[in-house]
Amino acid sequence: MTSTATQTATSTWQLDPAHSSVEFAVKHMMMTTVRGRFKNVQGTLTGNEEHPDGCCVEVTLDVGSIDTGNADRDAHLQSGDFFDADRHPQIVFRSQGVEGAPAKPGDRFRVTGDLIIRDTSSQVTLDCVFEGRGPDPWSKERAGFSGTAEIDRRDWGLKWNQTIETGGVLVAHNVRIELEVQFVKAE
Repeated sequence: MTSTATQTATSTWQLDPAHSSVEFAVKHMMMTTVRGRFKNVQGTLTGNEEHPDGCCVEVTLDVGSIDTGNADRDAHLQSGDFFDADRHPQIVFRSQGVEGAPAKPGDRFRVTGDLIIRDTSSQVTLDCVFEGRGPDPWSKERAGFSGTAEIDRRDWGLKWNQTIETGGVLVAHNVRIELEVQFVKAE
């Protein structure tokens, strides 16, 4: 009986890429922030609403879809100096745990998981906010979340850089990750 109740309470949600964004921000020459995003994102959220600490999320980013607004910079980021898209075409995040139980819009929680870049896995914690939930005009249930994290890109072997004349480096080591995601409940 408990097994059936657990299966019934567990639901699967698919990321809606048209209403989601996964972006990053990094300092250039230690003075300005350059922003970019991944245009092709897929994800699944599986969980039991009564026990959100056991939820699981997996998100895949297509490295070839990186967009910083500059084609030359995008090509450099896809090269072996950075993401090496030919050999490692995807970035994957797999959650390992949730801290906090978001029940209403504005509730904060943390999601910890493995971020895999260039076949290197390192743990990352996202500080998240539950943005809300409700039906859309097509009778589908949706839920929205935002999240941020700061990582050191060198933890994944992204070490390319150049020293600049004024001191410092061309590309900062710390990268801010910002996401706004919307999931649609699967039927």
